[in-house]
Amino acid sequence: MKSVPKLIKRFVGILMLSSLVILFMNFIIIAIIAATQAPNASPWKTAEQAAESIEKSEQGYVMPDKMIEELNAQNVWAVYIDNATGECVWHSDNLPDTVPLEYTATDIANTTRGYIDGYPTFTGEGEDGLIILGYPRDSFWKHMWPSWDYQFIANLPKTVLIVLAINIFIVFLIYMAASTKLLKSIKPITDGIQALHTGQPVVLKEKGVLSEIAANINQTSEVLQSQNYQLKKKETARANWIAGVSHDIRTPLSMVMGYAGQLESSKQLPEEERQKAAVIVKQSQRMKNLINDLNLASKLEYNMQPTHIEQVNVISAVRQVVVDFINLDISGKYPIEWLTDSDLNTLIINADTDLIKRAVSNLIQNSINHNAEGCTIYVAVKECNRSSNIVVSDNGVGATDEQIDKLNHSPHYMVCDENTSEQRHGLGLLLVKQIAAAHKGTVEIRHSEYGGLEVEIDLPL
Repeated sequence: MKSVPKLIKRFVGILMLSSLVILFMNFIIIAIIAATQAPNASPWKTAEQAAESIEKSEQGYVMPDKMIEELNAQNVWAVYIDNATGECVWHSDNLPDTVPLEYTATDIANTTRGYIDGYPTFTGEGEDGLIILGYPRDSFWKHMWPSWDYQFIANLPKTVLIVLAINIFIVFLIYMAASTKLLKSIKPITDGIQALHTGQPVVLKEKGVLSEIAANINQTSEVLQSQNYQLKKKETARANWIAGVSHDIRTPLSMVMGYAGQLESSKQLPEEERQKAAVIVKQSQRMKNLINDLNLASKLEYNMQPTHIEQVNVISAVRQVVVDFINLDISGKYPIEWLTDSDLNTLIINADTDLIKRAVSNLIQNSINHNAEGCTIYVAVKECNRSSNIVVSDNGVGATDEQIDKLNHSPHYMVCDENTSEQRHGLGLLLVKQIAAAHKGTVEIRHSEYGGLEVEIDLPL
């Protein structure tokens, strides 16, 4: 990939630029520090100025008040030595008692590069003599020309830390500038990658160091869009085919059921023949129900089933389905117990009434289909955590843990008995899941506390 060498080149460029900037900044810092330590800005200059300012009057030698104030501000004492006699002819008021007032030529020579009583001294040549300035003992480290600021030596670790901090700050600024630009290039790439799984088309600008990656993402998006288009075409075609086949089967199936019904009710036929006709009617009805379920499942899967969303009292809708099943249970093999709290009469949700009824009907019918010997069915509607819960359970044969796992995680589950005439399809539960999903709800299948199977539909309020 060409992007990798580009990234390496950019990294090397940033490294070289950082080094040059840091080197330049350090040069400036060293120059500033050196300038502050230059003799012209040091006590040597002050001594020269003091020597030039001192004047001789009738009363003796005097120094201007301005110069004296400058010396006092720095806690500096001064003496003026006569060239001829070596005696002190003038001194400042703050002269320490330990400082001598008479000097030999050797003493004067030593003062130019040494100390007097521990005070670092600096000299300036006047018209008639030599002025000596004495600075505080801890102000300078004086061995030879030029002199070094004692405070600078004492603060050297601090200075080094400051310089180091400045270097780190410069590196950080360069890094932020470089990384910000790089992140601006990476962000569209990451956004494009995240958008791929949504099925939305992705079109990135193919420029910069990551242009090759952007081009690959664009190509991937085009391929996915093409595949999604072809898949939708196939899905639509399949849904239309199922709908067409369902429609084509219904008419002859209705005829079969009609004629079989006539044969079943005909008293001219022997009882054995009428029983066979009854089997034909029963199986034809099962086939019709299967076709209807298959058609509805297909429409829900491909979002082809129009939903009529309105405010529905889910308790009333579920209760109506329960009453219908109670009325159909003439034999009494499948009694239904209504376990909804008597204080809960109204629970309004936004839903398609017919689809909700279909889901509850499928759950009750599922309990009937899987319990040939009969069972008690328990139905309840609850309100919990801003959702309505429809719970249908029974005390029948139930299911194994493996079967429940398949029911929860497989879109279609087939239960096969040894008797092929009693083979049961799993479209009922599939439809329940699809109906719940169409209402942004969920379905959970588990063991019932009554010993059988329990299915819970959670729908948002």
